[in-house]
Amino acid sequence: MRNSRIAVSALAALGLACAGSATAADGPTLYKTKTCIACHGPDGGKPILPTYPRIAGQNKDYAINQMKDIKSGARANGQSAAMKGVMHLVSDEEIAILGEWLSTLK
Repeated sequence: MRNSRIAVSALAALGLACAGSATAADGPTLYKTKTCIACHGPDGGKPILPTYPRIAGQNKDYAINQMKDIKSGARANGQSAAMKGVMHLVSDEEIAILGEWLSTLK
């Protein structure tokens, strides 16, 4: 009986740990919930202002580096001030997922 309780507890802990892990399939959800959609448009191809970049189809590594640089403050030029207020809410794992997903868009 004790061993089965330990096994159930271990499986529950593993399930909780895995539940927090995002995957590339979460890209569209993250794009919406992290408010990227508000400025870059529904699919990253039609930003709300002409000075905001089109990010659909962007090179994955470039997009990831730009998001990380804005988050850290290493990039503080151009329109990055608009993103600075949001990027502290985006984890490095989520940045990687967003970069991967954006690179797949047309």
